[in-house]
Amino acid sequence: MTDKSRRQFLHTAAIALTAPMVSAAEPVIGMIFPPANYPVPPEARLLYPKGVTFLAEGLAFNGMTIESYNEAVPRIVPAAMKLRERGATAISIMGTSLTFYKGAAFNQELIERVHQATGLPATSMSNGIVDGLRVAGANRVAVATAYTDIVNATLERFLKESGFEVSIIKGLNLIRATNAVSQEQLFDFSASVFATAGGADTLLISCGGLKTIDLLAPLEATCQVPVVSSTPHALMNAVRFVGLNPRATGYGSVLAKA
Repeated sequence: MTDKSRRQFLHTAAIALTAPMVSAAEPVIGMIFPPANYPVPPEARLLYPKGVTFLAEGLAFNGMTIESYNEAVPRIVPAAMKLRERGATAISIMGTSLTFYKGAAFNQELIERVHQATGLPATSMSNGIVDGLRVAGANRVAVATAYTDIVNATLERFLKESGFEVSIIKGLNLIRATNAVSQEQLFDFSASVFATAGGADTLLISCGGLKTIDLLAPLEATCQVPVVSSTPHALMNAVRFVGLNPRATGYGSVLAKA
């Protein structure tokens, strides 16, 4: 190597060492929520403040009934297409009962429809609770929900199809969950369901409209078992799904070891 070429090589190497690193674009998780105009939940940024972007799109469904789910399902794929147009690189169908109400196979069918239509990887809130229960090592589950007995029956079926035993399942008999119960009421209800479960090793709180993020650790302290709930663990599942580390501390044992 001549002196001139050596100087050119060293100069180029120095530029390469001092140049800023160019990171790949952040994954963008598009979330489909049952209500219309539903914002990205604050739990998303609380748990994952950097490294991922979240988008939301609503379905404008009329409440947690079988009839409303049937009306909303045809709007899932169009909502996913809108999210893709807005820049989503992955999709999560963020309605627990919307995705479990016809069983585990139907949940996977909805996910596949979204994937086929958009070409994007897809998951669901029902996958999120299953993911959370598996991280928890759950076998026999106590289940507290927002739902009516009719919807609870479909959740029990879904959980059994997913490999879990249901010790007890009890709901708040709500059609719309957002702001329907206080944090104190939800804590007391969930703890009481677990107390009557009889040998359950995990507590599941199901319904994305219930605000549970600040109840996970206190309920674990009270019940002495892992606690899984819809929104926090659906976010965990979605973040893991796009290849990021889903662990978050301060919000229960499942997120801490995800």
